[in-house]
Amino acid sequence: MTDGTESMDGDELNAGDVEREPDPSDSLRTFGAVVQALREHAGYSRVEFGELVRFSKHTVESVELGRRMADESFVELAEDATGNTGALRKSAKFLTRGEAGLAAWFRRWARLERVAVSLCTYECRLVPGLLQSEGYARAVFGNSIPPLSDEQLEDQVVARLERQKLLRERPNVPFSFIVEEHLFRRRLGGTDVTRGLLDHVLELSAPRNVTLQVMPLDAEFHACLDGPVRLLETPERRRLAYSEGQQNGRLISGTKEVSLLYQGYDTLRSQALNPQDSRGLLERMRGEL
Repeated sequence: MTDGTESMDGDELNAGDVEREPDPSDSLRTFGAVVQALREHAGYSRVEFGELVRFSKHTVESVELGRRMADESFVELAEDATGNTGALRKSAKFLTRGEAGLAAWFRRWARLERVAVSLCTYECRLVPGLLQSEGYARAVFGNSIPPLSDEQLEDQVVARLERQKLLRERPNVPFSFIVEEHLFRRRLGGTDVTRGLLDHVLELSAPRNVTLQVMPLDAEFHACLDGPVRLLETPERRRLAYSEGQQNGRLISGTKEVSLLYQGYDTLRSQALNPQDSRGLLERMRGEL
């Protein structure tokens, strides 16, 4: 699904070239190795240990291999089962997620997002991932073909919501979004999900550094008919772009191509509703539900 979830040389990464699921982070692998060592020292099989920590053998294995983030209840029950050494409780504080839930072709762009000094997004297929509510994200991934497992779906949703921290944690970075009106009118996931989505979008777009514009259904002119695009500026003031299609994504760094994409986006800004009118439209749509 779009948003990786969405090369510095302008290369393209195809789904067949790399695996979808990223490698575990170093902290997850280290924590998992400690869990395994303590479990084995205590003389438990994974099945026995799973019963003690109230998780399946599969979940225990996933934690030990660094493929899954241990939640608080797992850590506390694992501490009890392994003698309350404090090792798990203390080391769990330093756990960081890898990039689970991010499509392979999107990871590079996601890393650039975290350091960008400005971000612009135009979307005509789905509400941008940085603005999606949890319910909407679940509806998006629930429509994946082939269907995702429960664990895969959870990884995707968690990764998407983690990315949204950018909007809250970087108040000095300008975020610009231009989103097609029909995406808010399409009731993906049902009326309740749409209502929650509109509330979420209105909340996230309220800060001064976040600008949301809606491209109305009756617009007579449109500068981005070629499809969705993302643009960013690096701390070194280098401009880059990202384009995503079916099962692939492309990071664009060529100066001429990026310049044309910026020109298209700037023109689209003048064609879309202004931020105040966009907000008013979303509020009216919310009231109609």
